[in-house]
Amino acid sequence: MATRIARTDELKAGETKRFRLTCETRELECFLLNVAGVHHAYVNRCRHVPMELDWVENQFFTEDGRFLQCATHGAYYLPESGECVAGPPCGKSLVRVPLRIDGEEIWGECPGPLPDDA
Repeated sequence: MATRIARTDELKAGETKRFRLTCETRELECFLLNVAGVHHAYVNRCRHVPMELDWVENQFFTEDGRFLQCATHGAYYLPESGECVAGPPCGKSLVRVPLRIDGEEIWGECPGPLPDDA
């Protein structure tokens, strides 16, 4: 089942928005981001330690806006792919939330089975 997350014009480049998805019996904390006009979404869970990435709500980007950063231990993830590029857990990626654009609305769908460490 898809969940309406936002309008396509709601987030400017470099902005993020937290949202929740109900997937079967589980509720997932997730976030949507706009990277140079392209939207991506991930489960809000570091792949090193299963904790939320943001220490201040909706603060996911590094100061320079190049990476997503885990506030707990500083891991850097590429915003376009979710791949970890610095700090533990290099080689792993954030769990992507599939998006569907329908007119002016962005919808998120359940990502499927989560890895044990997500």
